Amino acid sequence: MTTLAPDGTRMETGEDLPALETIRRGVHHSPELREGIGITLLLAVLASIGQVVVPIAVQQTLDHGLDAAGGPNLRFTVLMGIGAAVALAVTSWASYAMTSRLFTSSERGLATLRIKAFRHVHDLPLLTQNTERRGALVSRVTSDVDQVSQFLVFGGLIFVVSVGQILVATVLMVIYSWQLAIVVWVCFAPLFLSLRYFQRKLSDAYGTVRRQVGVMLSAISEPVVGAAVVRSYAVEDRTQRRIDTAISTYQAASTRAQGFTAFSFSLGGISAGLANAGVLIVGIWLGFAGDITAGKVLAFAFLVSLFVGPVQMGTQILTDAQNAIAGWRRVIGILDTPADLVDPGSDGQVLPRGPIDVHFEDVTFSYPGGPPVLRDVTMEIAAGRRVAIVGETGSGKSTFAKLLTRLMDPAEGAVLLDGVDVREIAQVSLRRSVVLVPQEGFLFDDTIAANVRYGRLGATEAEILASADQLGLGDWVAGLPRGLETRVGQRGESLSAGERQLVALLRAHLADPDLLVLDEATSAVDPALEMRIGRALETLMSGRTSVTIAHRLSTAESADEVVVVDKGRIVQRGPHRQLVAEDGVYAGLHASWVSQQGS
Repeated sequence: MTTLAPDGTRMETGEDLPALETIRRGVHHSPELREGIGITLLLAVLASIGQVVVPIAVQQTLDHGLDAAGGPNLRFTVLMGIGAAVALAVTSWASYAMTSRLFTSSERGLATLRIKAFRHVHDLPLLTQNTERRGALVSRVTSDVDQVSQFLVFGGLIFVVSVGQILVATVLMVIYSWQLAIVVWVCFAPLFLSLRYFQRKLSDAYGTVRRQVGVMLSAISEPVVGAAVVRSYAVEDRTQRRIDTAISTYQAASTRAQGFTAFSFSLGGISAGLANAGVLIVGIWLGFAGDITAGKVLAFAFLVSLFVGPVQMGTQILTDAQNAIAGWRRVIGILDTPADLVDPGSDGQVLPRGPIDVHFEDVTFSYPGGPPVLRDVTMEIAAGRRVAIVGETGSGKSTFAKLLTRLMDPAEGAVLLDGVDVREIAQVSLRRSVVLVPQEGFLFDDTIAANVRYGRLGATEAEILASADQLGLGDWVAGLPRGLETRVGQRGESLSAGERQLVALLRAHLADPDLLVLDEATSAVDPALEMRIGRALETLMSGRTSVTIAHRLSTAESADEVVVVDKGRIVQRGPHRQLVAEDGVYAGLHASWVSQQGS
């Protein structure tokens, strides 16, 4: 994953890890994968050993039962049959127990990994989230983890059994005939020697495949969410071309990766054919020379099958492994991306309840690779005051809101709440005392009640209704089709822009913050709701400190104090009446706004 370092440079994390280190790190993040691994491996050994029961039984029955010195030994033959049946029953039970344990531990471990990755996404720097496509982030905690899951549950199982089967078959082949064992291994030598090459090629190829999955998900999901925009501007064809391109690129990457798999599988088939032919020719020659019995030759034929099967399956396992490791790298890349906001947790300070005073102390902030957005800002806001921050677009005023609510930290200086650096305040206390009402309050696809409860999760319906009454919104709630149980639709699309703001204000009121930060929460409200919103805001701001990032100067007119920002610096400060009378930036902004209202 490419992420932004604090100095603005780009750095790679997770996806540069070697395969073995990726597996080690993955197991570290999912400790459940190690639980009971000893017993699981023991069961795998039993399952692997059981695979040679049939060849041994065939050899013993033929050489010492049917072809015994004194004639066929029926008792020995029957005992061998019973012994083989018992051994196969034990083997089957061991295989089932191993599969069950591996499945359970894998799913538990990957559930932990998925939860960790999903939780860490919320801790990622806002800049990282904005530079990483949403579809790519989603794919890291969904489809990438799914690839790991499929390999561990199925490929991992086959790998454990196959390795054991190859080892046991090799040992038994050497015992029966070291000459034929050499023939088999010589035939498979080219495949084994090329595995390192194929591993590197497959690793690169499936790394590209996993990245293209994220690109494809983004290309498909964005037009679905923005369907109204796509239709309004009649850009269906352009949107479809983007989707087609993403799908075609993914198809090309996947086809290339599968090409390496097909080649390695074909090489395995050729090796298997040579091994079978070699064993047949050399075995007959050794038989005529009296160096091997007919039972051992027949048993060896079974052993070659036991050897060839897992080797050929290994090519598919190699494919699944590289796909899974590529996914594992991307998930680890998420976990390796440093969180820019460190929660001091239980060591952090707790803010007392009541209106909060704010102090910006020589604050400078810049986005990575860009010039400073705020420069050496020093400002105090007394507890209980209502302050509006105004300025031209790009002046840095919205950055105030992000710094106040600690969505970002300053590059230099400090933001103090009640004299405490926000970086030293426990996140639980900070989120309890400080609430941001953004310009467009995000609503989840649920009921109004469920969305409002994000302000206070334990709020009852009676408390929500009481809060609505206090804001003067009781009649609005009562007029909804199903009251508080009215569903808002995806991103609140079932409500008007003004109604979405009402829900956001109700949510903020239920949270009962001590510092309220509004990023012009009324900017999208239609005129019919403006008076209602104004009264609700009056109630909402009463008795607490409030800072409003004002895009409309009517908001500034009603504030106790106006702070004017220009090119990242505070250039004016004072009551509206005073600033509008001065010959400065605010007077110009106000005159321009008044002329626009008149037109």
